[in-house]
Amino acid sequence: MSKNKLRVCSLPVLLVMGLSLAAACLNVAAAAEAGKPLGAGLVLHDQAPLRGAARDSAPLQASLWRGEALEIRAERLDHYQVWDYRRERGGWLRKSQIYRLPNDPNELLASLRLVRLQQGAEALGLGLAAAYVQSASREQLNGAGGTEALDALGTLAERIADRANLGNKNNETLTAAQLDVAARYGLRYVSINQPDGRVLLCYDGDAFRRVLSMPAAAEAQARAALALTRPDCSDPAALPSDKEKLDAWRAEVLSHVDVQDLAPHWKNRVLMRRAAVQASLAFARREAAASTAAAQASLADFASLQPTELAEDDQASWNDTAMRVNAMRWAASPRLSSREFGKLQMSLSATPEGEQCLSLTDGNPARPLLRRCSFGRVWLASASLNREGNAIAIAAQPLEGWRELWILHKSSEGWRLQVLPPTAAHPGLGYVEFAGWVPGGKQVLVSREARAEGRYARRTFELLNLQTLATERQAGEPQLLGAFQRWQDPAWKRESLALR
Repeated sequence: MSKNKLRVCSLPVLLVMGLSLAAACLNVAAAAEAGKPLGAGLVLHDQAPLRGAARDSAPLQASLWRGEALEIRAERLDHYQVWDYRRERGGWLRKSQIYRLPNDPNELLASLRLVRLQQGAEALGLGLAAAYVQSASREQLNGAGGTEALDALGTLAERIADRANLGNKNNETLTAAQLDVAARYGLRYVSINQPDGRVLLCYDGDAFRRVLSMPAAAEAQARAALALTRPDCSDPAALPSDKEKLDAWRAEVLSHVDVQDLAPHWKNRVLMRRAAVQASLAFARREAAASTAAAQASLADFASLQPTELAEDDQASWNDTAMRVNAMRWAASPRLSSREFGKLQMSLSATPEGEQCLSLTDGNPARPLLRRCSFGRVWLASASLNREGNAIAIAAQPLEGWRELWILHKSSEGWRLQVLPPTAAHPGLGYVEFAGWVPGGKQVLVSREARAEGRYARRTFELLNLQTLATERQAGEPQLLGAFQRWQDPAWKRESLALR
């Protein structure tokens, strides 16, 4: 082989801008051998037959997958003679089943733009992006073309992972082949164990990190930041300290995106992610000032959203963000350690184990009427006493994004505490909150919203029995319940995100 001969190899020899494309070195410079043009090519069709001779009746050597890189050594009739360095095998492939890579990087970029739009052609797009990175000059790589190629590389890699996570058995073979092709180009994926036993596959985001380090367009920066801060690709079993560090890093990544230059729907996506990340930080940070600042930033980002500019695909994210931010909204209020309601006094104290203990007294701290401890957050600022003085509602948050309602109720046997969760399922994401007292001391108004066990429970507005906390009436809109029209709490109506 002459020194100018085109090579397509499986060794990790391509290192451009730190991007390791372990599958191939795609040198598309023209060369010649025995008067025949040589070059590199990408397989265009899945399960393309590599045969032992330039005819369809020749023995099958291997089945190739779209996006695989091959060296073109010769041609005969309507076939190319190719060599597959990964399989260490040569053969003949129909010309209609291979895309001959041009020498001009701009042509490669134009082809990449077209392929990027086609669902199912992700592996081919990876090959085109790799070819561009190999053939472009340093100036092109550091310019708009290099940013576009890396953006496409990350987007296509992420789409392959998303398709794999769908678990469609009819596409298992194709998905496995696409992942194999992606691995040849040096793309790495991580497996995340989910609480329900599933394993989630996530792209590690190397290309997106490089996009953020370059002078990219606003939309490319937004796409990269959103991909790097996906909540479903964080380890649910991580320690709280590690999760706080990750959330702080996610907040920093999102802060570098200039939302002013974005289209409204992209701006909404970035703001929703910012609001959700800041809400997570507000729960993780134990220092009051830091937690309050994060909660206020979360509410400010959510308030900047434009609901009329939400894309249909973003509706689920909109609901999840609202639940996460609403669950933490009391963190934005001043931290209180005690409250007084006439003769009744409520106080919070910390235990050496890290619990917060709520005590209710009638003036004699030595003999509390009720005491309850929790490792979660108890938001004393949310406490509300009804007109009859026989019930108190207070927000308590045992987990990030999951806020419960504690109802302290006085009966003939004294005070007791009941816990009302957002939904009767394994904790996920959601809230239930006090919305008003009904005169008479027997009923309370609440609003609920949750996503648990993979299902979204619609927003409901309910009238509950104080004694049993059973739902007496409910509706999807507050104006459909007469009790809500008459007795909803003005502060709840003003501050809650349940009425978004």
